[in-house]
Amino acid sequence: MTASRRCVTVAALLLHAGVAHAGQITSPAYEGPAAPLPPEVIAREAEGRTTIRAVRVDTPLRIDGTFDEALYTSVPAMTDFVQVEPDLGAPATEKTEVWIAFDGDNVYLSFRCWDSQPERRVATEMRRDGNNLYNGNDVISIFVDTFYDRRNGFGITMNSIGGRNDGQVINGQYNSDWNPVWAMANGRFDGGWTLEVALPFKSLRYRTGTDQLWGFNALRTVRWRNELSVLIPVPPLRGMNSIRQPQLAATIVGIEAPPASNNLELKPYAVSSLTTDAPDGSPASTSTDGDIGLDVKYSPTQNLVADFTYNTDFAQVEADEQQVNLTRFSLFFPEKREFFLENRDTFAFGGVGTGGRGGGSGGDTPILFYSRRIGLEAGQQVPIIAGGRLTGRVGRFTVGLMDIQTRSSDATNARSTNFSTIRLKRDILARSSVGVLATGRSVGSGGGGANAAFGLDANFNFLRYLTIDSYWAKTHSDGAAGGDDTSYRAAADYAGDRYGMQLEHLAVGSRFRPELGFVRRRDIRRSFGEARFSPRLASDTIRKLSWTGSIAYVENGAGRLEAREEVADFGIEFQNADLFNLTYTRAYEFVPRAFQIASDVSVPVGGYDTDTVTLRYALGPQRAASVGVAAEYGTFYSGHRAAVSATRGRLNFGPRLSLEPTYSVNWVDLREGSFSTHLGGSRVTYTMTPWMFVSALVQFNSASESLSANVRFRWEYQPGSELFVVYNDERDTAGRGVPELMTRALVVKFNRFFRS
Repeated sequence: MTASRRCVTVAALLLHAGVAHAGQITSPAYEGPAAPLPPEVIAREAEGRTTIRAVRVDTPLRIDGTFDEALYTSVPAMTDFVQVEPDLGAPATEKTEVWIAFDGDNVYLSFRCWDSQPERRVATEMRRDGNNLYNGNDVISIFVDTFYDRRNGFGITMNSIGGRNDGQVINGQYNSDWNPVWAMANGRFDGGWTLEVALPFKSLRYRTGTDQLWGFNALRTVRWRNELSVLIPVPPLRGMNSIRQPQLAATIVGIEAPPASNNLELKPYAVSSLTTDAPDGSPASTSTDGDIGLDVKYSPTQNLVADFTYNTDFAQVEADEQQVNLTRFSLFFPEKREFFLENRDTFAFGGVGTGGRGGGSGGDTPILFYSRRIGLEAGQQVPIIAGGRLTGRVGRFTVGLMDIQTRSSDATNARSTNFSTIRLKRDILARSSVGVLATGRSVGSGGGGANAAFGLDANFNFLRYLTIDSYWAKTHSDGAAGGDDTSYRAAADYAGDRYGMQLEHLAVGSRFRPELGFVRRRDIRRSFGEARFSPRLASDTIRKLSWTGSIAYVENGAGRLEAREEVADFGIEFQNADLFNLTYTRAYEFVPRAFQIASDVSVPVGGYDTDTVTLRYALGPQRAASVGVAAEYGTFYSGHRAAVSATRGRLNFGPRLSLEPTYSVNWVDLREGSFSTHLGGSRVTYTMTPWMFVSALVQFNSASESLSANVRFRWEYQPGSELFVVYNDERDTAGRGVPELMTRALVVKFNRFFRS
C-alpha cells in the first residue's frame, strides 16, 4: 500500500470515529469563583481568578454603535481594567466598560471606551486585516476560548473607525488569516467611543450541549500613552499577545447555545483572466481563460468542520515580498492562499508553526507540513483538481485530516500528484499534549516514487513561563537508500519578563526528506543556548533594558564543525514605543560546496570566520511616519560586507491612504569579486470603506534583475462574499533601456457566500 493510500485509509477511520463519538465529550473542570448573582455580572478572587455571567436578551441588539438598548441601563458594566504596560497591576488611566450578552443566534460584546484626550486617539487603519492595526492603533482586543480547554481560542482586534483583525490561537500558534463571518459597528459619545460586536453561533466552534463554559479576556491600548490594560490580569512580557493566554482567561457562565445543527456553507466562484507572456525577449503572446469552482464547509458535529474544494483558484493571492538571499540555503515564504489558512496550525508540529520558524533554531528546525508544496512548482501554479480537509476537536483530541489531488502541468513539468496529511493530538495534564503527524506524497518533487513522513511530538507547559517541546520524525522515499533519514529536537524555553532562557538540541539526517514539508538544512546536529536579562526602569524615558547572549554550535553527522555563532545584544525599549538595538555577532561557517552568491561571483569551499556589528532603531508604529532603520558592517566570507536598510516603513495620510516603503542595499567586497544588491519597493493602500480597498505592491530586486507590481482590488460586498480584481506585471531590468515585459495578467474573480 502506498504512503498516500495509508494516509487516506487512516483518515477515513478517524473521520468515522470522530463523527460517531463527538458527542461523548466530558464537561470541562470549572475554574473560578461562584457565578455572580443578578444584577452583578462579574466576581473576582484575590488571586486573580474571575467568573463572568453572560446575560440573555429577548430582542436582538442593533449593531450600530449606539447604546440605546435596555441592556446598557439595566445591566451593570464590567470595568476596572488593570495595566499590563507600563505599570503592571496599576489601574488603567482610561475607563473601559464591557457587556456580554446573547440570544438564540448571536453572542454580543459591547465596549464603551472613555477618552480624556480624544484628539490624541490613534486611528489610521480602516481596512480588514490591515498591517498597522494591531501595533499602531488604539484598539480593543478580545480573546475567547469557546471549548474552555484553556489551550485554544480565537482573537479579534478592532479600532474606532471600523478596522478589524481576527485570528485563531491553536496550540499556542496564532493564525491571523482566519476570517469568519461576524458584525461590528462603532459609535461616538461625548466622553469617547463605542464598539458593538455580534458573533453568530454558526461562525463558532464550541462544545456540544446547551449550557456553555467559555474563557474570555479583553485588552485595550491607548497609544499616545503607550499603555496596555486588560480586564483579567496577565503577565507583561508578551505585549499585545498577553491576552492570548487561555489558562489565565476569565470563565464565562450562562451562555446557552442553540440546538446543534449541521451547518453548511457554500462559496462558488467564477474567474476570468487575460494574460500576456514574453519569455526571454520572445514576441508577446496573449491568451484568455475562464473557470468556475466551489468551496464547501460542512459541520458533521459542532466540534468538527469539513472543508472541500473543487477546481481551486488562487486569483486573490497577494504576491510574495521579495528577499535577497546571500546564503547557500533556501528561502522560506509564508502561505497566503485562502483554502490553506483556516485552522492551518492544527498541522503545526514539534513546537514550530506551519506559517514560519520557531524556537531558537534560527530557521533550521524542519517543518513537516508546508502547504506551499501543494499546487506550486518552481514558483508556478499547478492546477488543483479537488481537495478535502477535516479539522476540529473530539473530546481531548485535536484532529486534522487533508487530502488534495493536483493535475499534471506541462508548464512546470509536474505530474498529477496526491497529497495527504493526518494530524492527531491528545491533551494531557493541564496544558500539555502529545501527538502524531503523517504526510504522504504520491509523486516525489523530482518526479520519482512516493514519499512519506511520520513523526511523534510532545509539548509541555509548566508553571507560567516554562515550555518544553520535543519531536522525533522519519521519512521514506520509494527507491531511495535508507539510513540517516530521521530528525529529532528537544527544546526548553523559560520566557519570564525579567529573565529568559532557551536551550535546544536539533538533529536532521542527511536523507531526511519530508517532501510535503520544508527543510532548510540537512545533515546537522545543532546545539543552542540563550540567556536574557531585561529589567524595567522607573524612568519617564526608558521603559525596559535587555541584555541577551546566545551561542549556536552546528556539526554534521560525521562530527565536523559546520557553523558556530555567538551573539551579544543590548536593547532599549522607550516609553514612546521606539526600540534601539546594538548587536555583535561572531561566527564561523564551513562551505562544503562552492555556491554562486551573485551572477558572476562564487564562494569557494572553505571555512570562514566573520565578525559583524549591527545598529537598529525603530520608530513606534503609532506615529504618522514610522520606520525601522539598520546599519551593519563586518567580515563576510573572504571579504567584507556593509548593509543599510529601512524596513517596516509607514506613512499615514489619514485613515484611508498609507504608504509602506522599504529599501535595503548590500555592498559586498570579496577576494572573488565585488558586487552590490538593491531591494526596494512600497505597498500603497487606499481604503474606501472597511469592506473595500485597493492595494499595490511594487518591488525592484537587483539580484534577480526584476521589477514587479501586484495590484489588488477587494470588495466584500456582503459578509463572506467578495469581488477581486488583480493585476500582475513582471519586467526584466537586465537591459539598459525600459524594463522589458516578461509577463502580465489581469484577473477578475467573483464569489458568493451561502449559509444554511
